[in-house]
Amino acid sequence: MQPFTTHTGIVAALDRANVDTDQIIPKQFLKRIERTGFGQFLFWDWRFLPDGAPDPAFELNRAESAGASILLARRNFGCGSSREHAPWALADYGFRAVIAPTFADIFFNNCFQNGMVPIRLDEADVAELFRRAAAAAVAGGQYRMHVDLRACTVSDDAGFSRPFTVDPFRRQCLLEGLDDIGLSLQHDAAITAWEVAHGLAPVRA
Repeated sequence: MQPFTTHTGIVAALDRANVDTDQIIPKQFLKRIERTGFGQFLFWDWRFLPDGAPDPAFELNRAESAGASILLARRNFGCGSSREHAPWALADYGFRAVIAPTFADIFFNNCFQNGMVPIRLDEADVAELFRRAAAAAVAGGQYRMHVDLRACTVSDDAGFSRPFTVDPFRRQCLLEGLDDIGLSLQHDAAITAWEVAHGLAPVRA
C-alpha cells in the first residue's frame, strides 16, 4: 500500500449527500478479483450518458475537476453495501483523500486499508469548501487543497485550515503504508519461528 504523509491536489466537488457504494461502483463491475482496474467504472451511471459518452453535467467531467485527487462530498458518503470495491475504484481513479461531514462506517474503515484518508469536517466547513471550489470554477481555475497526515490538518492557499482527527493506529499505518497484510508481514520471522517450533513447514509464496 502506498504510504500517505502529505498530499496537495485538485478538488473535485461532488455536491451530493448519501452517495452510496452502488453509485460509486455499480454491481455489474464487481467481477474482477484484483484491486486495480475499477477506476474506469467509477460513478459509471453518473459519468456517462446512455450512449456511452461522458455526461458534461456530471461534476467529475467538468474542466475544474480534471486531474482531481481530493474528493469533496456531502454527508453520509459511502453508505449502502459494504463492498470494498468502492474505495478500490476511488483510489484507482486517482483519489487520495475524501472530505465529507460524515461517512458510512464500513466505507470509512475500508479507506484506510486502501491508502486513502477519509476526512470528517463539520457541515459549515464543508459548505465553505464547496463555496471556494465553486468560486475557483467560476474564475476558470481549479481549487487545490493540502492534506497533511503528520499534522492532521487540511488547508488551502487562501487561509482555510482545519484540523481533523484520525485514530492513532490507523494514522501510523497510513504513514508507513501498511494494510493488514503489511502488518502481518512485519512479524514474518516470529510466524516462521512458531511454525518451525510446532513442526509445520513454513508456506511461502
